[in-house]
Amino acid sequence: MPIAITLMLTTLPDADAARALAQAALAARVAACVTQQAAHSRYHWQGAIEEADEVQLLFKTGSARAAALEQLVLAHHPYETPEILSWQVMASDAYGQWVNHETSATQPSVHV
Repeated sequence: MPIAITLMLTTLPDADAARALAQAALAARVAACVTQQAAHSRYHWQGAIEEADEVQLLFKTGSARAAALEQLVLAHHPYETPEILSWQVMASDAYGQWVNHETSATQPSVHV
């Protein structure tokens, strides 16, 4: 039976910032997995159309930990107005159980 988990997406300026944020989320156990992808973005910013090479992170977390993940992203994100998009999805039973287990509050945190 499928299990609900939360996906959260954010975009960062470079690989170093992305690596640091992914590591912080994993260490805090607010994400079970983080996928990193290169992105080329075009967007409106302060009255102009901008363009930048960026790095996207897609976090997989238990729905009970989504708010904590969002707070961590906000606290560590270098952008003035960070993109934070989240949505609930149905995962396969095994994957959903793994995500929820890895992000449960009973798992020990690893300090970075």
